[in-house]
Amino acid sequence: MKDKTLRLGLVGKDVSKSDSEKIHKFILGELGVACEYQRFSVTAEAFDGAMRSLLGDFDGFNITIPYKRDVFEYLDEIVGDAFDFGAVNTVVSATRKGYNTDGIGFLQMLAWAGIAVEGKKILVLGAGGSGRSTAAALKKSGASVWLYRRNKAELQEVCEQLKVGAASDPEEGGYDILVNCTGVGMHDTEGRSPVGASAFAGASAAVDLIYTPRESEFLRLAKERGLQTLNGASMLFFQAYFADCLYLQKTPDFAEAKALYEKYLIVNP
Repeated sequence: MKDKTLRLGLVGKDVSKSDSEKIHKFILGELGVACEYQRFSVTAEAFDGAMRSLLGDFDGFNITIPYKRDVFEYLDEIVGDAFDFGAVNTVVSATRKGYNTDGIGFLQMLAWAGIAVEGKKILVLGAGGSGRSTAAALKKSGASVWLYRRNKAELQEVCEQLKVGAASDPEEGGYDILVNCTGVGMHDTEGRSPVGASAFAGASAAVDLIYTPRESEFLRLAKERGLQTLNGASMLFFQAYFADCLYLQKTPDFAEAKALYEKYLIVNP
């Protein structure tokens, strides 16, 4: 594998600002593997063509908003967390298997930041692929999880699937930790928050999967109320590390992931 140049990619609606290429090249370089990495921002109409190209010409690829469920029909098997979460973020082309490293990457991010979740009441905003995987990972870790989505029918369906609570109004507050998985706050919604300041009442920490901008409006409001805040930059790195382990057929090592991230921060402050 170390003599081969891996050809990898990322597909999503708008990945123009993604750091994935830089991160994967850094991780694989540190592991002694050459890598080519391309980003594909595609419309829903162009998604089919992108899938055929990626599966045929690339060793593997990552998937982000909003295609983490659309990819299912192109795969032969949905493995582990991807099956449990109902969302795929990593595909190994040779086997046409889909995986999800978001959940384990999210938990590694919390551990790295010193945010404990066991026994905590946590509100997850958003019930798409990222929201599902985040909620499921938190539940597995012993948290009391509540999910919020504006569409009540879809919210109820997802909550029943994941066996988590359905939050009727996030502005009521009363949660220990809030996690934004909506995407509100980046691209054309930059400067907006999915909740107002009242939602943070009683909380100790707020986590936003957004990493561009570094401080979203959601995190700014939380910081104003004295909460510990954390953006999604480290999660992006950790989920990429676990994805690269899949491409390399390598057993992940949490200590190695942490050491690589801290080295990455020195190179990319």
